[in-house]
Amino acid sequence: MITTIEPGLFTTIQDQGRWGFQAYGMPISGAMDRYASQVANLLVGNCLDAAVLEMTGSGGTFKFDEEQTVAVCGGDMQGLINHTPISNWSAFTVPKRGVLRFNAVSRGYRMYLAVRGGFDVSVVLGSRSTCTPVKIGGHEGRVLRQGDVLHVGQDVERTIQIGKLSSTYIPQYGKEVQLRVLLGPQDVMFGSAVLDTFFGSSYKVTKQSDRTGYRLKGPKIKHLGNADIISEAVWLGAIQIPADGMPFIMTADHQTTRGYAKVGSVIRGDLPKLVQTKPGDSIRFRCCTEEEAIKALQDEQDRYKKIISACKKE
Repeated sequence: MITTIEPGLFTTIQDQGRWGFQAYGMPISGAMDRYASQVANLLVGNCLDAAVLEMTGSGGTFKFDEEQTVAVCGGDMQGLINHTPISNWSAFTVPKRGVLRFNAVSRGYRMYLAVRGGFDVSVVLGSRSTCTPVKIGGHEGRVLRQGDVLHVGQDVERTIQIGKLSSTYIPQYGKEVQLRVLLGPQDVMFGSAVLDTFFGSSYKVTKQSDRTGYRLKGPKIKHLGNADIISEAVWLGAIQIPADGMPFIMTADHQTTRGYAKVGSVIRGDLPKLVQTKPGDSIRFRCCTEEEAIKALQDEQDRYKKIISACKKE
């Protein structure tokens, strides 16, 4: 068992999402940073979809009843095992009755903790992910609280050798990121000069950004006419422009339909960069092609294969 001594600012259990139910109004949920969560699982030999802990802004403190192999990836929350510092983007052993403690994030925004075997919680609609807006999944459909007890599952896929991930596969987090965007489907509702403003300006992440979506502030994106459209399906990374002209980017717990024009979508390969920004950080957009977006996904899959090979126990 793993006991929650201090839960952190916003800590939930997540996997790779609750797919196939958006038509019924159910958000996908899942880890905000797909790359960091999956690499954490690879480092401990889990399947990619094993449940992990997602911590935002500030991490928690956990006591382990038994020795466990764990990994941490994503934002650096300066972890300690019994007061001994640990390395981010690495796998290590927590001893029996050991205490694993995290602090406020120093780089990035979200950190993922994987335990060998994954976290054993009930599967709801095909996923263990917590969706706090509808109070399902994870641990009682909510963020962790002091005293919550977590159990280790059996989602192990391969033997591994513990250690730190090669720097080749570790992303760098900064206060300004560039995100690649595919235009559409309502980019025709904005003039060319407005699109030049969108791609040529810097936008700030606001405090109103969370797992539902990232609300940005910067130069106004003006519609040629009305901002509203007939409500239609939305998706991860969709950039809607409401009447106030400020971009809003859909993230893991987003609503399944919306009635605002969408100028484009952040490509899936760049969503991890988006969700590792925090309030006050800056975002710039760059238009890209469909071929470039596909190549980014292929490169990500290649990285997973190379990480698996590097982690194999000889």
